[in-house]
Amino acid sequence: MNEQVARDVVLVRAIETVDRKHEILSDDDRMYASRSARELAEWQASASKSAVTPDHFLQQRSEQILKRLAERTPALRAFVRRGAGGKWLAAGLPLLALLVGAGVDRISDPHRVDLLSAPLLAIIGWNLLVYLLMLAWLIARLLMPAAEAEAKAGPGFGRGLVYPFYPFSRLAAGRAALPRKLPATLTAALVEFLADWTRLCGKLTQLRLSRTLHLAAALFALGAVLSLVARGFFSQYVAGWESTFLDAAQVHAVLSVLFAPVAWLIQLPGFSVADIEALRFTRDVTEAPSAAGGERWVLLYAATLLLLVVVPRLVLGAVAHWRARRIAANFPLDLEQPYFRQLRGKMGGPPGVLRVLPYSFTLDEARDRGLASVAAMLLGEQARVMLRPSSSYGDEPVDALGGAALIDPAISLTAVLFNLAATPENENHGAFLAHLLRAAPRNVAVLIDESSLAERLATQAGGRSRVDERIALWQAFCAHHRVTATIVNLLEPQARPLEQGAA
Repeated sequence: MNEQVARDVVLVRAIETVDRKHEILSDDDRMYASRSARELAEWQASASKSAVTPDHFLQQRSEQILKRLAERTPALRAFVRRGAGGKWLAAGLPLLALLVGAGVDRISDPHRVDLLSAPLLAIIGWNLLVYLLMLAWLIARLLMPAAEAEAKAGPGFGRGLVYPFYPFSRLAAGRAALPRKLPATLTAALVEFLADWTRLCGKLTQLRLSRTLHLAAALFALGAVLSLVARGFFSQYVAGWESTFLDAAQVHAVLSVLFAPVAWLIQLPGFSVADIEALRFTRDVTEAPSAAGGERWVLLYAATLLLLVVVPRLVLGAVAHWRARRIAANFPLDLEQPYFRQLRGKMGGPPGVLRVLPYSFTLDEARDRGLASVAAMLLGEQARVMLRPSSSYGDEPVDALGGAALIDPAISLTAVLFNLAATPENENHGAFLAHLLRAAPRNVAVLIDESSLAERLATQAGGRSRVDERIALWQAFCAHHRVTATIVNLLEPQARPLEQGAA
Protein backbone atom coordinates (compact mmCIF):
# COMPACT_ATOMS: atom_id res chain seq x y z
CA MET A 1 0.00 0.00 0.00
CA ASN A 2 1.13 3.54 -0.61
CA GLU A 3 1.71 6.23 1.98
CA GLN A 4 -1.78 7.75 1.83
CA VAL A 5 -3.52 4.38 2.17
CA ALA A 6 -1.23 3.45 5.07
CA ARG A 7 -2.02 6.78 6.74
CA ASP A 8 -5.76 6.09 6.52
CA VAL A 9 -5.30 2.54 7.82
CA VAL A 10 -3.24 3.74 10.80
CA LEU A 11 -5.80 6.45 11.52
CA VAL A 12 -8.64 3.92 11.55
CA ARG A 13 -6.60 1.62 13.77
CA ALA A 14 -6.07 4.44 16.27
CA ILE A 15 -9.79 5.25 16.28
CA GLU A 16 -10.90 1.65 16.76
CA THR A 17 -8.37 0.79 19.45
CA VAL A 18 -9.05 3.95 21.48
CA ASP A 19 -12.83 3.59 21.06
CA ARG A 20 -13.04 0.50 23.28
CA LYS A 21 -16.60 1.33 24.39
CA HIS A 22 -17.73 1.73 20.79
CA GLU A 23 -18.89 5.30 21.35
CA ILE A 24 -17.75 6.49 17.91
CA LEU A 25 -18.09 3.33 15.85
CA SER A 26 -20.77 0.81 16.78
CA ASP A 27 -20.49 -2.92 16.19
CA ASP A 28 -22.80 -2.49 13.20
CA ASP A 29 -20.54 0.20 11.75
CA ARG A 30 -17.49 -2.03 12.02
CA MET A 31 -19.20 -5.14 10.67
CA TYR A 32 -20.69 -3.18 7.76
CA ALA A 33 -17.27 -1.72 6.92
CA SER A 34 -15.65 -5.17 7.03
CA ARG A 35 -18.38 -6.76 4.90
CA SER A 36 -18.34 -3.95 2.32
CA ALA A 37 -14.55 -3.95 2.23
CA ARG A 38 -14.46 -7.68 1.59
CA GLU A 39 -16.93 -7.38 -1.28
CA LEU A 40 -15.12 -4.41 -2.82
CA ALA A 41 -11.74 -6.09 -2.43
CA GLU A 42 -13.06 -9.26 -4.09
CA TRP A 43 -14.49 -7.22 -6.95
CA GLN A 44 -11.21 -5.34 -7.34
CA ALA A 45 -9.25 -8.59 -7.30
CA SER A 46 -11.52 -10.25 -9.86
CA ALA A 47 -11.23 -7.25 -12.16
CA SER A 48 -7.45 -7.53 -12.08
CA LYS A 49 -7.57 -11.36 -12.08
CA SER A 50 -5.58 -11.58 -8.85
CA ALA A 51 -6.12 -12.82 -5.32
CA VAL A 52 -7.59 -10.67 -2.55
CA THR A 53 -4.77 -9.21 -0.50
CA PRO A 54 -4.80 -7.67 2.98
CA ASP A 55 -3.73 -4.38 1.39
CA HIS A 56 -6.88 -4.21 -0.75
CA PHE A 57 -9.12 -5.17 2.14
CA LEU A 58 -7.59 -2.67 4.57
CA GLN A 59 -7.74 0.13 2.01
CA GLN A 60 -11.43 -0.41 1.30
CA ARG A 61 -12.29 -0.83 4.98
CA SER A 62 -10.49 2.34 6.07
CA GLU A 63 -12.20 4.29 3.30
CA GLN A 64 -15.62 3.05 4.41
CA ILE A 65 -15.02 3.93 8.07
CA LEU A 66 -13.50 7.36 7.42
CA LYS A 67 -16.29 8.24 5.02
CA ARG A 68 -18.92 7.38 7.62
CA LEU A 69 -17.11 9.31 10.36
CA ALA A 70 -16.67 12.34 8.10
CA GLU A 71 -20.42 12.39 7.46
CA ARG A 72 -21.12 12.39 11.20
CA THR A 73 -18.28 14.73 12.17
CA PRO A 74 -17.55 17.26 9.39
CA ALA A 75 -14.59 18.66 11.35
CA LEU A 76 -12.82 15.34 10.83
CA ARG A 77 -13.02 15.60 7.03
CA ALA A 78 -10.31 18.27 6.78
CA PHE A 79 -8.02 16.29 9.07
CA VAL A 80 -8.43 13.18 6.92
CA ARG A 81 -7.61 15.10 3.74
CA ARG A 82 -4.61 16.79 5.32
CA GLY A 83 -1.38 15.71 3.67
CA ALA A 84 2.11 15.37 5.06
CA GLY A 85 3.55 18.44 6.67
CA GLY A 86 6.77 20.19 5.74
CA LYS A 87 5.91 20.99 2.11
CA TRP A 88 6.60 24.65 2.77
CA LEU A 89 10.04 23.67 4.05
CA ALA A 90 10.78 21.50 1.02
CA ALA A 91 10.05 24.40 -1.35
CA GLY A 92 11.04 27.41 0.73
CA LEU A 93 14.41 26.32 2.13
CA PRO A 94 16.11 25.65 -1.25
CA LEU A 95 14.76 28.94 -2.66
CA LEU A 96 16.01 30.85 0.37
CA ALA A 97 19.39 29.10 0.06
CA LEU A 98 19.67 30.21 -3.58
CA LEU A 99 19.02 33.85 -2.66
CA VAL A 100 21.43 33.81 0.28
CA GLY A 101 24.08 32.08 -1.81
CA ALA A 102 23.76 34.74 -4.48
CA GLY A 103 24.71 37.40 -1.97
CA VAL A 104 27.27 35.59 0.14
CA ASP A 105 30.30 36.45 -1.98
CA ARG A 106 29.40 40.15 -1.82
CA ILE A 107 30.61 40.20 1.77
CA SER A 108 34.04 41.03 0.39
CA ASP A 109 34.91 43.69 -2.25
CA PRO A 110 32.46 43.07 -5.15
CA HIS A 111 35.05 44.29 -7.67
CA ARG A 112 37.77 41.77 -6.92
CA VAL A 113 38.30 38.03 -6.87
CA ASP A 114 40.01 37.14 -3.64
CA LEU A 115 42.06 33.98 -4.10
CA LEU A 116 41.51 33.27 -0.40
CA SER A 117 37.82 34.21 -0.41
CA ALA A 118 36.54 33.22 3.04
CA PRO A 119 32.89 32.73 1.96
CA LEU A 120 33.76 30.52 -1.02
CA LEU A 121 36.35 28.51 0.90
CA ALA A 122 33.83 28.05 3.72
CA ILE A 123 31.22 26.67 1.28
CA ILE A 124 33.69 24.15 -0.14
CA GLY A 125 35.17 23.21 3.24
CA TRP A 126 31.79 22.68 4.92
CA ASN A 127 30.53 20.42 2.15
CA LEU A 128 33.73 18.35 2.15
CA LEU A 129 33.30 17.93 5.92
CA VAL A 130 29.71 16.75 5.40
CA TYR A 131 30.88 14.19 2.82
CA LEU A 132 33.52 12.95 5.24
CA LEU A 133 30.97 12.52 8.04
CA MET A 134 28.56 10.72 5.72
CA LEU A 135 31.34 8.38 4.60
CA ALA A 136 32.32 7.67 8.22
CA TRP A 137 28.65 6.97 9.06
CA LEU A 138 28.37 4.59 6.09
CA ILE A 139 31.54 2.72 7.05
CA ALA A 140 30.30 2.43 10.64
CA ARG A 141 27.02 0.94 9.39
CA LEU A 142 28.88 -1.57 7.20
CA LEU A 143 31.15 -2.66 10.02
CA MET A 144 28.36 -2.85 12.59
CA PRO A 145 26.75 -6.25 13.24
CA ALA A 146 23.49 -6.66 11.34
CA ALA A 147 21.26 -6.93 14.42
CA GLU A 148 22.76 -3.85 16.02
CA ALA A 149 22.52 -1.90 12.76
CA GLU A 150 18.84 -2.80 12.43
CA ALA A 151 18.16 -1.67 15.98
CA LYS A 152 19.89 1.64 15.37
CA ALA A 153 18.51 2.25 11.90
CA GLY A 154 15.55 4.25 13.21
CA PRO A 155 15.10 7.96 12.61
CA GLY A 156 17.33 8.95 15.49
CA PHE A 157 20.49 7.10 14.39
CA GLY A 158 23.19 9.45 13.21
CA ARG A 159 21.11 12.50 14.01
CA GLY A 160 24.05 14.20 15.69
CA LEU A 161 26.20 13.87 12.56
CA VAL A 162 24.58 13.51 9.18
CA TYR A 163 20.94 14.07 10.11
CA PRO A 164 20.71 16.98 12.54
CA PHE A 165 17.08 17.53 11.52
CA TYR A 166 15.56 14.74 13.64
CA PRO A 167 13.47 17.21 15.68
CA PHE A 168 11.53 17.97 12.48
CA SER A 169 10.26 14.38 12.25
CA ARG A 170 6.87 15.48 13.55
CA LEU A 171 6.29 17.17 10.21
CA ALA A 172 5.31 13.74 8.86
CA ALA A 173 1.94 13.87 10.61
CA GLY A 174 1.08 17.33 9.32
CA ARG A 175 0.18 20.30 11.46
CA ALA A 176 -0.13 19.42 15.10
CA ALA A 177 -3.37 21.37 15.59
CA LEU A 178 -6.39 19.09 15.92
CA PRO A 179 -9.88 19.96 14.74
CA ARG A 180 -12.06 21.62 17.34
CA LYS A 181 -15.42 20.41 18.64
CA LEU A 182 -14.63 16.72 18.39
CA PRO A 183 -15.83 14.07 20.82
CA ALA A 184 -13.29 13.43 23.55
CA THR A 185 -12.73 9.84 22.41
CA LEU A 186 -12.12 10.93 18.84
CA THR A 187 -9.68 13.62 19.98
CA ALA A 188 -7.77 11.03 22.00
CA ALA A 189 -7.69 8.76 18.94
CA LEU A 190 -6.24 11.53 16.76
CA VAL A 191 -3.57 12.24 19.35
CA GLU A 192 -2.70 8.54 19.35
CA PHE A 193 -2.61 8.55 15.55
CA LEU A 194 -0.25 11.53 15.39
CA ALA A 195 2.19 9.76 17.71
CA ASP A 196 1.99 6.48 15.78
CA TRP A 197 2.30 8.06 12.35
CA THR A 198 5.24 10.22 13.38
CA ARG A 199 7.07 7.08 14.53
CA LEU A 200 6.15 5.04 11.45
CA CYS A 201 7.21 7.83 9.09
CA GLY A 202 10.57 8.36 10.76
CA LYS A 203 12.65 6.96 7.90
CA LEU A 204 10.52 8.56 5.19
CA THR A 205 10.67 11.95 6.89
CA GLN A 206 14.42 11.57 7.30
CA LEU A 207 14.86 10.95 3.58
CA ARG A 208 12.64 13.86 2.60
CA LEU A 209 14.48 16.25 4.88
CA SER A 210 17.78 14.87 3.59
CA ARG A 211 16.62 15.57 0.05
CA THR A 212 15.64 19.13 1.02
CA LEU A 213 18.96 19.83 2.73
CA HIS A 214 21.00 18.44 -0.17
CA LEU A 215 19.00 20.54 -2.64
CA ALA A 216 19.37 23.63 -0.45
CA ALA A 217 23.14 23.11 -0.21
CA ALA A 218 23.39 22.70 -3.98
CA LEU A 219 21.35 25.84 -4.68
CA PHE A 220 23.31 27.81 -2.06
CA ALA A 221 26.55 27.05 -3.92
CA LEU A 222 24.87 27.58 -7.29
CA GLY A 223 23.67 31.00 -6.15
CA ALA A 224 27.26 31.93 -5.30
CA VAL A 225 28.43 30.71 -8.73
CA LEU A 226 25.73 32.61 -10.62
CA SER A 227 26.41 35.78 -8.68
CA LEU A 228 30.15 35.47 -9.24
CA VAL A 229 29.79 34.90 -12.97
CA ALA A 230 26.96 37.37 -13.56
CA ARG A 231 28.77 40.28 -11.92
CA GLY A 232 31.74 39.57 -14.17
CA PHE A 233 29.70 40.81 -17.12
CA PHE A 234 29.16 44.21 -15.52
CA SER A 235 32.26 44.65 -13.35
CA GLN A 236 35.99 44.36 -13.93
CA TYR A 237 37.32 41.85 -11.45
CA VAL A 238 40.73 42.34 -9.91
CA ALA A 239 42.35 39.03 -8.90
CA GLY A 240 44.66 38.85 -5.92
CA TRP A 241 45.17 37.85 -2.32
CA GLU A 242 46.45 39.11 0.98
CA SER A 243 47.32 37.40 4.24
CA THR A 244 49.07 38.23 7.45
CA PHE A 245 50.29 34.69 8.16
CA LEU A 246 50.63 32.99 4.74
CA ASP A 247 53.32 33.62 2.14
CA ALA A 248 53.10 33.02 -1.59
CA ALA A 249 54.41 29.45 -1.39
CA GLN A 250 51.81 28.45 1.19
CA VAL A 251 48.98 30.09 -0.75
CA HIS A 252 50.22 28.28 -3.88
CA ALA A 253 50.09 24.94 -2.03
CA VAL A 254 46.55 25.59 -0.78
CA LEU A 255 45.20 26.65 -4.18
CA SER A 256 46.98 23.80 -5.99
CA VAL A 257 45.16 21.25 -3.83
CA LEU A 258 41.84 23.11 -4.00
CA PHE A 259 41.79 23.49 -7.78
CA ALA A 260 43.49 20.19 -8.66
CA PRO A 261 40.26 18.31 -9.56
CA VAL A 262 39.04 21.09 -11.86
CA ALA A 263 42.47 21.72 -13.40
CA TRP A 264 42.74 18.00 -14.21
CA LEU A 265 39.18 17.73 -15.51
CA ILE A 266 39.16 20.71 -17.88
CA GLN A 267 42.93 20.76 -18.49
CA LEU A 268 43.63 24.30 -17.33
CA PRO A 269 47.26 25.46 -17.29
CA GLY A 270 48.87 25.49 -13.87
CA PHE A 271 50.19 28.45 -11.93
CA SER A 272 53.53 28.94 -10.23
CA VAL A 273 54.58 30.48 -6.94
CA ALA A 274 55.79 33.50 -8.93
CA ASP A 275 52.31 33.90 -10.44
CA ILE A 276 50.79 33.85 -6.96
CA GLU A 277 53.33 36.33 -5.63
CA ALA A 278 52.53 38.69 -8.50
CA LEU A 279 48.87 38.69 -7.46
CA ARG A 280 49.49 39.80 -3.88
CA PHE A 281 47.45 42.93 -3.13
CA THR A 282 49.86 45.77 -2.37
CA ARG A 283 49.36 48.26 0.44
CA ASP A 284 50.95 51.02 -1.68
CA VAL A 285 47.95 53.01 -2.84
CA THR A 286 50.05 54.64 -5.58
CA GLU A 287 50.41 51.28 -7.31
CA ALA A 288 47.23 50.36 -9.16
CA PRO A 289 46.16 46.71 -8.82
CA SER A 290 46.27 44.60 -11.96
CA ALA A 291 43.07 43.36 -13.54
CA ALA A 292 44.84 40.54 -15.34
CA GLY A 293 43.77 37.00 -14.60
CA GLY A 294 40.39 37.76 -13.04
CA GLU A 295 38.52 35.64 -15.56
CA ARG A 296 40.80 32.66 -14.89
CA TRP A 297 40.21 32.67 -11.14
CA VAL A 298 36.45 33.21 -11.52
CA LEU A 299 36.35 30.16 -13.77
CA LEU A 300 38.39 28.09 -11.30
CA TYR A 301 36.18 28.95 -8.34
CA ALA A 302 32.94 28.52 -10.29
CA ALA A 303 33.99 25.15 -11.70
CA THR A 304 35.23 23.96 -8.28
CA LEU A 305 31.94 24.87 -6.63
CA LEU A 306 30.02 23.05 -9.34
CA LEU A 307 32.24 19.97 -9.18
CA LEU A 308 32.65 19.63 -5.41
CA VAL A 309 29.34 21.00 -4.14
CA VAL A 310 26.54 21.39 -6.67
CA VAL A 311 26.86 18.10 -8.56
CA PRO A 312 27.48 15.82 -5.51
CA ARG A 313 24.66 17.45 -3.55
CA LEU A 314 22.25 17.07 -6.45
CA VAL A 315 23.22 13.40 -6.78
CA LEU A 316 22.74 12.82 -3.05
CA GLY A 317 19.41 14.65 -3.17
CA ALA A 318 18.29 12.53 -6.13
CA VAL A 319 19.19 9.32 -4.28
CA ALA A 320 17.25 10.47 -1.20
CA HIS A 321 14.30 11.41 -3.43
CA TRP A 322 14.34 8.00 -5.12
CA ARG A 323 14.46 6.16 -1.79
CA ALA A 324 11.65 8.31 -0.40
CA ARG A 325 9.51 7.63 -3.48
CA ARG A 326 10.04 3.88 -3.05
CA ILE A 327 8.96 3.97 0.59
CA ALA A 328 5.97 6.21 -0.17
CA ALA A 329 4.83 3.86 -2.96
CA ASN A 330 5.22 0.73 -0.82
CA PHE A 331 4.88 1.88 2.76
CA PRO A 332 6.37 -0.64 5.24
CA LEU A 333 3.38 -1.10 7.53
CA ASP A 334 3.72 -4.14 9.77
CA LEU A 335 0.60 -6.22 9.18
CA GLU A 336 1.66 -8.84 11.74
CA GLN A 337 0.39 -6.73 14.64
CA PRO A 338 -2.62 -8.05 16.61
CA TYR A 339 -5.05 -5.50 15.16
CA PHE A 340 -4.31 -6.53 11.58
CA ARG A 341 -4.23 -10.20 12.44
CA GLN A 342 -7.77 -9.85 13.79
CA LEU A 343 -8.94 -8.30 10.55
CA ARG A 344 -7.64 -11.18 8.45
CA GLY A 345 -10.56 -13.26 9.66
CA LYS A 346 -12.93 -10.65 8.22
CA MET A 347 -11.51 -11.21 4.73
CA GLY A 348 -13.35 -14.52 4.48
CA GLY A 349 -10.25 -16.68 4.86
CA PRO A 350 -9.71 -19.56 7.28
CA PRO A 351 -9.63 -18.74 11.01
CA GLY A 352 -6.27 -17.90 12.50
CA VAL A 353 -4.29 -20.46 14.48
CA LEU A 354 -2.25 -19.45 17.52
CA ARG A 355 0.42 -21.99 18.36
CA VAL A 356 1.54 -21.64 21.99
CA LEU A 357 4.87 -22.94 23.25
CA PRO A 358 4.88 -22.78 27.08
CA TYR A 359 8.31 -22.68 28.67
CA SER A 360 8.54 -24.26 32.11
CA PHE A 361 4.87 -23.43 32.54
CA THR A 362 1.98 -25.89 32.90
CA LEU A 363 -1.48 -24.42 32.27
CA ASP A 364 -4.53 -25.44 34.28
CA GLU A 365 -8.06 -25.49 32.87
CA ALA A 366 -8.85 -21.87 33.79
CA ARG A 367 -5.70 -20.53 32.16
CA ASP A 368 -6.33 -22.69 29.12
CA ARG A 369 -9.69 -20.96 28.67
CA GLY A 370 -7.97 -17.59 29.11
CA LEU A 371 -5.55 -18.53 26.37
CA ALA A 372 -8.49 -18.92 23.98
CA SER A 373 -9.56 -15.37 24.84
CA VAL A 374 -6.05 -14.10 24.20
CA ALA A 375 -6.05 -15.87 20.82
CA ALA A 376 -9.32 -14.11 19.95
CA MET A 377 -7.74 -10.77 20.85
CA LEU A 378 -4.74 -11.51 18.66
CA LEU A 379 -6.27 -13.27 15.65
CA GLY A 380 -10.02 -12.66 15.75
CA GLU A 381 -13.05 -14.30 17.28
CA GLN A 382 -12.75 -17.50 15.23
CA ALA A 383 -9.11 -18.08 16.17
CA ARG A 384 -8.04 -21.52 17.36
CA VAL A 385 -5.34 -22.41 19.85
CA MET A 386 -2.73 -25.12 19.26
CA LEU A 387 -1.17 -25.73 22.67
CA ARG A 388 2.14 -27.59 22.57
CA PRO A 389 3.52 -29.51 25.58
CA SER A 390 5.44 -27.38 28.02
CA SER A 391 9.21 -27.27 27.57
CA SER A 392 11.17 -28.19 30.68
CA TYR A 393 13.45 -25.68 32.33
CA GLY A 394 17.01 -25.96 31.05
CA ASP A 395 16.24 -28.24 28.08
CA GLU A 396 18.03 -27.63 24.81
CA PRO A 397 15.71 -25.66 22.49
CA VAL A 398 15.85 -28.29 19.73
CA ASP A 399 14.98 -31.10 22.14
CA ALA A 400 12.27 -29.02 23.86
CA LEU A 401 10.47 -28.37 20.58
CA GLY A 402 10.49 -32.03 19.64
CA GLY A 403 11.15 -31.41 15.96
CA ALA A 404 8.15 -29.08 15.47
CA ALA A 405 8.35 -27.05 12.26
CA LEU A 406 8.53 -23.43 13.29
CA ILE A 407 7.63 -22.18 9.81
CA ASP A 408 4.21 -23.63 8.97
CA PRO A 409 1.75 -21.95 6.56
CA ALA A 410 -1.15 -23.30 8.62
CA ILE A 411 0.04 -21.41 11.72
CA SER A 412 -0.88 -17.74 11.90
CA LEU A 413 1.31 -16.92 14.88
CA THR A 414 3.68 -18.81 17.16
CA ALA A 415 3.81 -17.50 20.72
CA VAL A 416 6.25 -18.56 23.41
CA LEU A 417 4.54 -18.35 26.82
CA PHE A 418 6.56 -17.43 29.90
CA ASN A 419 5.43 -17.12 33.51
CA LEU A 420 5.98 -13.68 35.02
CA ALA A 421 6.74 -15.38 38.34
CA ALA A 422 9.99 -16.71 36.84
CA THR A 423 13.11 -14.57 36.66
CA PRO A 424 14.38 -14.34 33.05
CA GLU A 425 17.73 -16.04 32.53
CA ASN A 426 19.70 -15.55 29.34
CA GLU A 427 21.18 -19.06 29.33
CA ASN A 428 17.73 -20.69 29.59
CA HIS A 429 14.81 -18.41 28.66
CA GLY A 430 17.09 -16.39 26.39
CA ALA A 431 18.50 -19.43 24.58
CA PHE A 432 15.00 -20.80 23.95
CA LEU A 433 13.76 -17.44 22.66
CA ALA A 434 16.84 -16.85 20.51
CA HIS A 435 16.38 -20.23 18.85
CA LEU A 436 12.78 -19.40 17.94
CA LEU A 437 13.69 -15.98 16.59
CA ARG A 438 16.46 -17.40 14.43
CA ALA A 439 14.15 -20.01 12.95
CA ALA A 440 11.09 -17.76 12.38
CA PRO A 441 11.99 -14.11 13.06
CA ARG A 442 8.81 -12.65 11.57
CA ASN A 443 6.25 -15.00 13.10
CA VAL A 444 7.15 -15.29 16.79
CA ALA A 445 5.53 -13.40 19.66
CA VAL A 446 6.25 -13.44 23.38
CA LEU A 447 3.38 -13.75 25.88
CA ILE A 448 4.08 -13.32 29.58
CA ASP A 449 1.34 -14.36 31.98
CA GLU A 450 1.08 -12.27 35.13
CA SER A 451 -1.83 -14.17 36.70
CA SER A 452 0.07 -16.42 39.12
CA LEU A 453 2.41 -13.69 40.41
CA ALA A 454 -0.39 -11.12 40.68
CA GLU A 455 -2.57 -13.64 42.54
CA ARG A 456 0.22 -14.50 44.99
CA LEU A 457 1.12 -10.87 45.74
CA ALA A 458 -2.42 -9.48 45.73
CA THR A 459 -2.76 -9.45 49.52
CA GLN A 460 0.78 -8.22 50.24
CA ALA A 461 1.71 -4.61 50.81
CA GLY A 462 3.37 -3.19 47.68
CA GLY A 463 2.41 -6.28 45.71
CA ARG A 464 1.35 -4.35 42.63
CA SER A 465 4.62 -2.44 42.48
CA ARG A 466 6.55 -5.71 42.70
CA VAL A 467 4.52 -7.06 39.78
CA ASP A 468 5.30 -3.92 37.80
CA GLU A 469 9.01 -4.26 38.58
CA ARG A 470 9.01 -7.84 37.30
CA ILE A 471 7.14 -6.73 34.17
CA ALA A 472 9.79 -4.07 33.53
CA LEU A 473 12.50 -6.73 33.97
CA TRP A 474 10.89 -9.04 31.41
CA GLN A 475 10.29 -6.19 28.97
CA ALA A 476 13.95 -5.18 29.15
CA PHE A 477 14.95 -8.83 28.71
CA CYS A 478 12.81 -9.21 25.60
CA ALA A 479 13.95 -5.88 24.21
CA HIS A 480 17.52 -7.16 24.47
CA HIS A 481 16.45 -10.03 22.19
CA ARG A 482 14.78 -7.64 19.73
CA VAL A 483 11.23 -8.76 20.46
CA THR A 484 8.29 -7.14 22.24
CA ALA A 485 6.94 -8.66 25.44
CA THR A 486 3.13 -8.80 25.56
CA ILE A 487 1.79 -9.03 29.11
CA VAL A 488 -1.40 -11.10 29.48
CA ASN A 489 -3.52 -12.31 32.37
CA LEU A 490 -4.81 -15.78 31.59
CA LEU A 491 -7.18 -15.82 34.58
CA GLU A 492 -8.71 -12.43 33.67
CA PRO A 493 -7.91 -11.77 29.99
CA GLN A 494 -9.87 -8.51 29.92
CA ALA A 495 -7.61 -7.11 32.64
CA ARG A 496 -4.90 -6.94 29.98
CA PRO A 497 -6.76 -6.11 26.73
CA LEU A 498 -4.62 -6.27 23.63
CA GLU A 499 -5.19 -4.25 20.47
CA GLN A 500 -8.86 -4.74 19.72
CA GLY A 501 -11.72 -2.95 18.10
CA ALA A 502 -11.98 -4.54 14.68
CA ALA A 503 -15.34 -6.08 13.90
